Amino acid sequence: MRLNEIKDNDGARKTRVRVGRGIGSGVGKTAGRGVKGQTSRTGVAIGGFEGGQMPLHRRLPKRGFNKWRRKDFNEINLGALQKAIDDKRVDASQPITVASLVENGVLRRAKDGVRLLGTGELKDKVQITVDHATATAKAAVEKAGGSVTLIEKKVLEADEAKRKKSAAKKAKAAG
Repeated sequence: MRLNEIKDNDGARKTRVRVGRGIGSGVGKTAGRGVKGQTSRTGVAIGGFEGGQMPLHRRLPKRGFNKWRRKDFNEINLGALQKAIDDKRVDASQPITVASLVENGVLRRAKDGVRLLGTGELKDKVQITVDHATATAKAAVEKAGGSVTLIEKKVLEADEAKRKKSAAKKAKAAG
């Protein structure tokens, strides 16, 4: 076999139909678009239009709820953390934070914080500071002799006042 003998299999590449090239081609004049009307013109985007009937995407009920401005956390499993320690990317004797995980290449970027998940096994004693930790992850870290510190979220004074007012209103209604 030589380079000049290499070719595609028969039928692997289909040639494009060149429309509007005379009456003998079979797709001349109107180029298979019919005569007049919206779809004979360029730039038509009918999409889900069903001739005036209520479109399917509007007939189906809406489901669920998407929180506005929801936080996007990095998730890291205990198994992935142990692998990073075994690969000498993370020093288990030093406190582990979001910044150290990003710096050592365990996480790509900080996002809105880190959520520690309990999948996998942790053998080393670690001190880790994260935004969230599942109960199983926290138990596994403590079982290995380590500790999990959760980052305190700042509460605005206005939010705190609103929470107190709501609690007082509920207490008044109950009592």
